[in-house]
Amino acid sequence: MKSYVFLLHLLCVDLHAALALPKWCPHPCFCSKGTIDCSSRSLTAETLPAGFPVNALELRLNDNKLTSVPSGLFDRLGKLRAVSLDGNPWSCDCEILYLRAWLMKQENRTLYKTVACNSPDSLKGRLVMYLAEDEVQSTCQYGYCNFALVSQVILFVLIAVQAALLLLVILFLRRFEKISSEAKSTEREALHGESSNILYAQIKERASRR
Repeated sequence: MKSYVFLLHLLCVDLHAALALPKWCPHPCFCSKGTIDCSSRSLTAETLPAGFPVNALELRLNDNKLTSVPSGLFDRLGKLRAVSLDGNPWSCDCEILYLRAWLMKQENRTLYKTVACNSPDSLKGRLVMYLAEDEVQSTCQYGYCNFALVSQVILFVLIAVQAALLLLVILFLRRFEKISSEAKSTEREALHGESSNILYAQIKERASRR
């Protein structure tokens, strides 16, 4: 009887461990018993896995090159207890708004007291979860202004290039028209000279007959 209870206990332990293990592990992370370790892998916002196992309990993203995380990345991880985010160069612009909102909803905020802005300079060293929304939005507006300015400069350059090409086409057409006019004038003069020579030859011939 005792051996049966012992075997049943082992079966339950194995079943619990199997359930804790993720069904798949995103590259290049290491997964073990509900822990997804993606730390120290030089991950960026572009190379970060697009998703993680829904039964993940702990996610380690520390000591990478993350400046932001995609919006909604943690929303499907209902069993998630903690995320290691320190050691990343967080850029506190528009892209940080999702992470800021997610951090503010966490009960144990002491885990995230080292998650600080690395840029811009005006917010460097500030904790992401304590940023005011208008501070972040001001950097968004600044970025949009820069983008608008660059777009206007590019548009102006394109218009200038098109105007230059149009001017060259006009000059070419005028030059072609002038050459054509000169060619027609030369042709008329040649025909007129040839007619005069024929007329002179006829008059000379008539005079010689007399």
